[in-house]
Amino acid sequence: MTRSVQALAYARPSSLESSQVGPSLGLETSGGLTPRGAEAHPRFFAGFLSDPRTAARGLLVVADVAAARYYQRTLHASLDPVVTGNGDRLRFESFSGCCGVYARLDVLQEGLDGRETGHGTTNVDVNPPLREALSRITADDPLHLRVGPEEMAVTTLDGPVVEKKVPLPDRWLRGFAEAQVASAGFDLRAELTAAQAVAFLRSLPRSPSSGRAAQGARWVLASGGSLRPTTRAVPGAVCLPGPERLVALQRVLRDATALRVYGPVADGAAAASAWEVVLPGMRLTLTLSPDSSRGFSGEGGVLEALATDDAAADAELVSVLLAWEPRIEPASLAEQSGLGVERVRAALTRLGTAGRVGYDLADAAYFHRELPYDADRAERHNPRLVAARRLVGEGAVSLDGARATVASGDRRYQVRESGSAFTCTCQWWADYRGRRGPCKHALAVRMVRRGATVAGGVR
Repeated sequence: MTRSVQALAYARPSSLESSQVGPSLGLETSGGLTPRGAEAHPRFFAGFLSDPRTAARGLLVVADVAAARYYQRTLHASLDPVVTGNGDRLRFESFSGCCGVYARLDVLQEGLDGRETGHGTTNVDVNPPLREALSRITADDPLHLRVGPEEMAVTTLDGPVVEKKVPLPDRWLRGFAEAQVASAGFDLRAELTAAQAVAFLRSLPRSPSSGRAAQGARWVLASGGSLRPTTRAVPGAVCLPGPERLVALQRVLRDATALRVYGPVADGAAAASAWEVVLPGMRLTLTLSPDSSRGFSGEGGVLEALATDDAAADAELVSVLLAWEPRIEPASLAEQSGLGVERVRAALTRLGTAGRVGYDLADAAYFHRELPYDADRAERHNPRLVAARRLVGEGAVSLDGARATVASGDRRYQVRESGSAFTCTCQWWADYRGRRGPCKHALAVRMVRRGATVAGGVR
């Protein structure tokens, strides 16, 4: 697995301290982008939290996911959460080390005591002593939050005093993009009251059950104000893959007001799903991959957008219209850019591979953020995309009407297309039948039909 090292430099460790106004939580930032350009330590917010205890627990859930591996648990994983200021809210995001769980805490304007936030994205330091201090917050005494350095600290420090070097697998970068693409296809499937949410989440196993692989996908269905298990993907059912991965939500159950469940239309195959706990002035969402052993990075939802030159040019145009907005509507972008809605959606998918947009299920809209990653990296190291471009470059694709032949090694594969659907004679298609995006052969055929160039990237 390809890795690089992301260097994070903080002016000082984040901490929870006493002050004249009560407890003060200072979250230090590292190397982020803002409307003013790149900043070493951007400052996004200084004010009070409306519900300190709940905010502290929600932040701990995001940190828990960042430090967790739900598959191959013996391996180490830890990446400081990403924070984005969108003018009216703060979003804290993380991804599990196994690439199977995406977490986001949205602290909305009412949760920030009505104060406005800045704009931009950066990593925020959540260190072990801070986590211990946050876990001890039990009262709702006023809690002052500062995201970014104090101005005096910026002018007096000669340089960063806290440095972290974090291994950054390419799978994590692809996972952020794939989770966004999957979420954009979800609909609200169930909404539980606080009491119902507590009863359901506390009934889930805390660790993987034995024989899990033999059980196949697990499904739940809204019934009588709760969720009941079902053995089949009946209409309205939601896949609950690896239910033990929702245990982290138990930190915030005391303060939950509702639980919303999102997922795609059930078709019998294991699928991703999202579980959103509604909190006072906040929303906490965990998005689960289709299986504990299956990370988001291999889902293939972004491949169609990456394989077209139109989407690359469209993404460049759309990117200048984002403006750190908390709600990005494709229809509005289509009107501003002069592009069709579908082309705008493809452009947003492409921008997602660079970490430049995410998707908010509660708002049913995209949002702008800028992850501090190389914009082209997720595309360069996507195995199926790289393989498809190699096939195109080698002239391995022969078209014959709706059919095509792809020469790969000493074998010939037959690809048939009908509209947006396709079939292939390769083993990948036999295993997944398009549920994890196109195989490299179908992707190469589509690239040839569209006249896409072999060398491309998010620009």
